[in-house]
Amino acid sequence: MSNPNENAELSVAEGVLLGHALVARVAAELGIRAFFIKGPVSVLQGLRKPKTSGDVDVFVSPQDLDAMVGALGEKGWRKRPVDPDSKTFPKHSVTVDHSDWPCCIDVHFRFPGMEAPASGCFETMWANTEQLVLAGQDIRVPSKPLAILFLALHALRSPDLPTCREELEFLTALTREEELASGILELSISTGSLAAVRPFLGDLLAASLVPVWPEASTEWRNRLLAQEPGSARIIALVQAPWHEKPLMLLRAVFPARQVLLSRDVHANMSLRGVLVQNAARWGRFLRALPKIGRDLRRYCG
Repeated sequence: MSNPNENAELSVAEGVLLGHALVARVAAELGIRAFFIKGPVSVLQGLRKPKTSGDVDVFVSPQDLDAMVGALGEKGWRKRPVDPDSKTFPKHSVTVDHSDWPCCIDVHFRFPGMEAPASGCFETMWANTEQLVLAGQDIRVPSKPLAILFLALHALRSPDLPTCREELEFLTALTREEELASGILELSISTGSLAAVRPFLGDLLAASLVPVWPEASTEWRNRLLAQEPGSARIIALVQAPWHEKPLMLLRAVFPARQVLLSRDVHANMSLRGVLVQNAARWGRFLRALPKIGRDLRRYCG
């Protein structure tokens, strides 16, 4: 008789919890400083309402990124293809997946909205972590003020989405109740997040604490304006030097194979398959034109 456990599969919730334990163990074995953000740790800290996360988000120093991803690779985790155009889509993490796991692992080395140099930013963040037990494993997580900063920046990327608005309202109430605004302000200054976090933090500060608000970076403004991938490509094309525009336009119309694989790692990459996927891609672009037009009007306005 066959063992029924041989065919047992992890649920997404189980995979995410065990994934945290796995990554923590790998980091400990390598002596890598790693802490976890968002997901179930935020729920345990009381910073998010209970919900199932779809991946594991871990933060490491930029200097440890390759070692961390390499160690996960030795355990069967492989990098997911990404769009190679880092000017249009600036990279802040490496995503890996595994054929036997129902979730991905995002290894972060920077965070959108945090404009301080990545290495120094990590040192600031690491000094503001604490210990928590998850899935039977001791892991490092952000302090409450730092965790709220992460969640607020993440939600502020898409503030028009109902789920993001709800999260910002929840974090606002929590920050007021626990009087965490000054701690978030200090971390925002040291991580270069003041400009990005202003819409969340501005109304939470006492008058004596209000800083001189800096201008948002081009990268952050582009993230907010370009809610559609097509918008991001057009805005990047407009901002690029003239000598770079022809190649960027060519890559936008006829993308590298990694772009197609980033949407579906099992995509058919035969000539016919590529043509079908490009046709579908152009169709998505045409259907998104009203939203792209809205984004571009905001950019020009």
